[in-house]
Amino acid sequence: MKDIYENLCRLCGAENVKKDEPLSAHTTFRIGGPADFFVSAAAEKQLAEGTAFCRRKGIPFFVLGNGSNILAGDRGFRGVIFCTCRTMSDLTMREEGDMLLAEAGAGILLGRLAAEVAARSFTGMEFASGIPGTLGGAVVMNAGAYDGEISGIVCSARVMDPQGRIREVDNADLHFGYRHSLLMEEEGIVLSARLSFRRGRQEEIGARMADLAGRRRQKQPLEYPSAGSTFKRPAGFFAAKLIQDCGLKGYRVGDAMVSDKHSGFVVNVGSATADQVRSVMAHVQETVMDKTGVMLEPEVKLIGEF
Repeated sequence: MKDIYENLCRLCGAENVKKDEPLSAHTTFRIGGPADFFVSAAAEKQLAEGTAFCRRKGIPFFVLGNGSNILAGDRGFRGVIFCTCRTMSDLTMREEGDMLLAEAGAGILLGRLAAEVAARSFTGMEFASGIPGTLGGAVVMNAGAYDGEISGIVCSARVMDPQGRIREVDNADLHFGYRHSLLMEEEGIVLSARLSFRRGRQEEIGARMADLAGRRRQKQPLEYPSAGSTFKRPAGFFAAKLIQDCGLKGYRVGDAMVSDKHSGFVVNVGSATADQVRSVMAHVQETVMDKTGVMLEPEVKLIGEF
């Protein structure tokens, strides 16, 4: 353990490395035990060299953004968490006629990116203004909301593959689908992405963002920690409606509960544990399957030890 710590400090900077860091402080669920090592990757070079070290030594690792789609185990993570949120967040933009071309680091928050694009009177990012994740995670899972998806604005992504090779991958080669991309299959790590936006009208962009923010406040349980939508939308159905129709709204195990405001969310109403959340998810899946024949697939990613 000492050797791992010393090498991570050498490669990533001692000021960026913590031991036994609680993941509850780094997930929007506010749940999760301690990671053996937690590295705030301040630059692409640190992330590349740190993950390469873990590969050589056979040390488990996970690259974390804002932790907005994550359920971390109560017993923590045995290995290294590399966090890009707010560190690998450089943003450059240039206008070419009626287009805005941007290049952004994987750790930039989607809300910040949406605000920067809107401030220049360009459209295409409004849908993501209320998503609490980072660009890197959004590209990996093709995050979306309100009829918009990251796939619609990404030109290409700089990706580090499991062997540590870095390459530029065009939109078509990312094989985007519903909450899916090639990177989920190949476990690629997004370092940055190139994006494009169309010129719009400032008042219309602002109105659209305000409307979506109001709809989120009205319909989503933003007053409680959660990981967003707990289950993917099954073909031909809506997960929230299936859950509600099965009488599961408000179903609770400890402080983990199916939201009584939006049944597509499992929320932490106090001091919920990861095991309690998993129990709620499993009960929802079993009940919906028994009553409707539809198996709900989790959208939330589980990491660590439970």
